[in-house]
Amino acid sequence: MAIVDVTVIPIGTNGPSVSDYVADIQDILEGFKKEGKINYKLTPMSTIIEGELPTLLHVVQVIHEAPFQKGLHRVATNIRIDDRRDKSVQMEDKLRAVESKRSN
Repeated sequence: MAIVDVTVIPIGTNGPSVSDYVADIQDILEGFKKEGKINYKLTPMSTIIEGELPTLLHVVQVIHEAPFQKGLHRVATNIRIDDRRDKSVQMEDKLRAVESKRSN
């Protein structure tokens, strides 16, 4: 199980807001989730996706293409991959591990 932090940046939009593009990408991700291929979480700055690495790389390619489908001519996509192979770790496991070590 791998975790990908991805930000798709549409360039050349009509204004500073990109929420329409983000919403389209979230709809695409929901489709992959319904197929049982990924889990994902939208954050204010990016989207976190977990699943098998080959699937995640395919998903990143699909969401990178989404703004082009709306007529844009340039898209920049940033990705970070956390691929741990000694044990199965999901997003929530990582959060619980940190919370268990807090002094509160």
